[in-house]
Amino acid sequence: MRSAERLAGLAATSEALASGEVPADHARLIARASSEGPIDERELVEAAKVQTYDELARTVKRQQHELSGDDGQSIHDRRRQRRCARLFQSGDTGMYVLNAELDPVTGSHIAGALAAKERELWRAEDPKQRRTHAQRCADALAELVLHPEKGKAAGIALVLVADYDAARKALVDARLCDGTPLPAEELVKLACDADIFPAVFNARTQDLWLGRRRRCASDAQRIALMVRDKACVGCGADANRSFAHHIHHWRNGGRTDYPNLVTVCNDCHHDIHEKHHQIEHDQQTGKHRVVAPPEAFSDTGTTTWQPEHLNPILRN
Repeated sequence: MRSAERLAGLAATSEALASGEVPADHARLIARASSEGPIDERELVEAAKVQTYDELARTVKRQQHELSGDDGQSIHDRRRQRRCARLFQSGDTGMYVLNAELDPVTGSHIAGALAAKERELWRAEDPKQRRTHAQRCADALAELVLHPEKGKAAGIALVLVADYDAARKALVDARLCDGTPLPAEELVKLACDADIFPAVFNARTQDLWLGRRRRCASDAQRIALMVRDKACVGCGADANRSFAHHIHHWRNGGRTDYPNLVTVCNDCHHDIHEKHHQIEHDQQTGKHRVVAPPEAFSDTGTTTWQPEHLNPILRN
């Protein structure tokens, strides 16, 4: 009902939706943005015709930030005002359910701390008796809340990105690693309370080319990947919940070098290793994506395709 009411005042969006040029989810996204502040409807409708939902969401965020008139501070304040959390016991299962909505900065910070603790638990458990990813996340949350004396896990908690304007000698275009714009005032507050990680990825101070020295990506590499990929390259899942995956597999001689790594979530990681999905790189956009293998018995017959990462001796 709310979406319908909002669309009633958006002629261009309603027309594109009726003609099938814009999907319903895209139209709802534009309608919701219109209720939060000024937008350039025509620009968003044109973007909605060619962009995926996630791409359009980022476009909307950037436009809202640019048109806010206050560096996005009012948008950030409204989101923080809407924060809420509920903890209740399910009458059906007897399990407790935690549900929360948080502003992007707080949510990203918590997601990073939770992901670091989950990786710590993964490293400590028996490889032959591993918990599921969901079980490990639940245990990580419980440990952070109930056993604060153990402290946060070492690792990345929050990644902020900003460009340096040499002429003004100031940081500009502050954003979270997924591209969410951040008011400069918030960047200053966070900088006062957190350690600053120098994001000069090609400088000698940050070694992103580890070769065969180690199998796991370093913190510097993970940060660089989060900034470059912004999310899982397969499904768009939060980068905090993802892994650094070797495109040319480690067991086949792959190197732990920045160009040979991509960000993938747990499910896409299993698809790559168990279902032979491949990583493709678009030379024009510089983006990576996960591609499923072709059907073995398609309408046109069988295929001779073989997974690129398998040992050639074992292919036949």
